[in-house]
Amino acid sequence: MAVRPFICIFAAEMMNWQQLISNKRLGQEYRHTERHDDRTEFKRDYDRLIFSAPFRRLQNKTQVFPLPGSVFVHNRLTHSLEVASVGMSLGNDVARLLTQRHPELRDTLFDEIGQIVSTACLAHDMGNPPFGHSGEKAIQTFFSEGPGSDLQQLVSYEFWDDITHFEGNANAFRLLTHQFEGRRQGGFVMTYSTLASIVKYPYSSSAASKKGKFGFFCSEKEIYQKIADELGVFCVSQPDEPLRYVRHPLVYLVEAADDICYEIMDLEDAHKLKLLSYDEIARLLLDFFDETVQKRILQRIEDEGLTDDNEKVVYLRACVIGKLENECVTTFVDHEDEILSGTFVGSLIDHIAPLQAEAYRRCAALSKQRIYRSKVVLDVELSGYKIMETLMQQMTEAIMHPDRYYSQQLIGRVSSQYAINSPDLETRIMAVIDYISGMTDVYALDVYQKINGISLPIV
Repeated sequence: MAVRPFICIFAAEMMNWQQLISNKRLGQEYRHTERHDDRTEFKRDYDRLIFSAPFRRLQNKTQVFPLPGSVFVHNRLTHSLEVASVGMSLGNDVARLLTQRHPELRDTLFDEIGQIVSTACLAHDMGNPPFGHSGEKAIQTFFSEGPGSDLQQLVSYEFWDDITHFEGNANAFRLLTHQFEGRRQGGFVMTYSTLASIVKYPYSSSAASKKGKFGFFCSEKEIYQKIADELGVFCVSQPDEPLRYVRHPLVYLVEAADDICYEIMDLEDAHKLKLLSYDEIARLLLDFFDETVQKRILQRIEDEGLTDDNEKVVYLRACVIGKLENECVTTFVDHEDEILSGTFVGSLIDHIAPLQAEAYRRCAALSKQRIYRSKVVLDVELSGYKIMETLMQQMTEAIMHPDRYYSQQLIGRVSSQYAINSPDLETRIMAVIDYISGMTDVYALDVYQKINGISLPIV
C-alpha cells in the first residue's frame, strides 16, 4: 500500500450519516462487479463471515466456561450469533427513530444500519486467540516478560508496542483486512462501514489506555486511516502524537449488543453449571424492573406454566435483554449529536436509566466475584496460558533459527497463507501470531501435546 502523508483534522463539526454509511469495498474501490442476486452489499458482508473458516472456528473457542461436557454453555460462536441478533434489533430500532427525526435519511443506505451492526457483531470476536483473555495475556507476556523479550532490540518501537499489548480487537481488524501472502485482495474485502464498525478502540497501540486496548496494528494503520478518511471519521491527534480517532457511531451499538449479551448470558450459563442458584439469578434479573413490572413478569411465568428453573431463567433473561436493548436505543438517539461530534464519553450502557444501570452494575460485580474467578474458569485460564506460552516459544524459536532440523519440522506445519518464511523479521513474528491466534482451543491443545511428545497422531 502506498504511504501517504499523515494528516489529522480535529473534530470541528459533526460527522455526517450520509458519508458514514458507505458500501464501498476495501480492495475493490475502482472495480465494477456484476451481481447475480438482490442481496445488498452489507448482506454480502454478513454472508462472507457466516460461511468463512475463521468464523466457524469460533465454535471451538472458549467464551468464559470450558467447552461443553454434559452441560452446553456458550462458546465464541454462539455468543457472536446472539450478539448479532441483538445488534440487528439495536440498528433497526435506531434507524427507525432517526429517520423520523431526519426524513432525508429515508430510502438511503442508512436504512441498512441494522444489517451493518449485525455483521460487525459477528466479527467482533474473530480476532480472539484460543482461551480468550488468558491467550491474549500469554502472547503479550511472552514478549514483555518471557523469552521473547530478547527481540525488542531487533524490531521497531511501534511494532514492539503492538505485540506487547496484543489485542483481540486489533487482531479482528487485521484478520478482516490484512493481505496474506499469495492473495490478490486484502482480507475479506468488506465494506468500509462494516470494517469501521468493529473498531472499538480507534487508535494505535502507542495511544492504548492503561488496559492496553487499541484498534489496529501498525501493519494495518494505513488501512484504517483510509477507511476513516473515506467515511469522515474524525482524527483527534496531532501529527507528532500517537494516532487516535473518534469512534464510528455504529461502534456504540456493536459494543452495546456485546455488553448486553455477555453479562446476561454468562449468568444463565452460571445457573446451568450450578455456580449460582435460581433465587440468586431471579433476584438479579428482576431488579432491572420496578415492582409493578416485576409482579407482571412473575404472573406471566405462572400463567405460562413454567415450573422448571432453567425455563424461568430463560424467560427472565429475555425480558432483561429486551429492556436493555430499548434503553440503549433511547440513549443512542438522545445523544446523537454528541456521538456524531465525537464528544460522547463511555458506552451506551454507562448512560442508561439509573434503575437498569444499578441492576447491571450488580450483575457485573457478582459475575466478577462468583463466575470469572470460579475454579472451573481459573483452571481453563491456567492451562490455556501454559499452552499458548509454549506454542509462542517453540514457534518463535523456529523462525529465529529456521535452518535447524526441529525448526523446519515446526515451520512445515504452518499453512502457506502465513508469511512464515519472509526475510523480514517483523513479518515472520506476525505470521507466528496470526497462526497461533487463529487456532481453536482444541487444536492448540492438540499441537501442544504433539510438539511436547505427550500424544501421537492416530491413523
